[in-house]
Amino acid sequence: MPDTLDATFTAPILADGAFATYIELPGSHELLGTRKPVKVSGTIDGHPFDATLMPSGQGPHWLPVRAALKKTVGKEAGAQVTVRLTARR
Repeated sequence: MPDTLDATFTAPILADGAFATYIELPGSHELLGTRKPVKVSGTIDGHPFDATLMPSGQGPHWLPVRAALKKTVGKEAGAQVTVRLTARR
């Protein structure tokens, strides 16, 4: 059963690094209690996703954003989105 997680924040979609596009999660170490990868569920601009938060090695975790989800929310790199994390899997 997933662990409950309830965190909402607004951040830009970024296009640099190990993933084609991603979002940095501010304060992720404190929120998640780890610097390891964490599987999560949530929404971006109200649209559901499942993903693995990846440690950046420099601070915050990165949330990879798939092309299909960017198309669904109608946003590209540079655009602000609202992310809600709802569960650890």
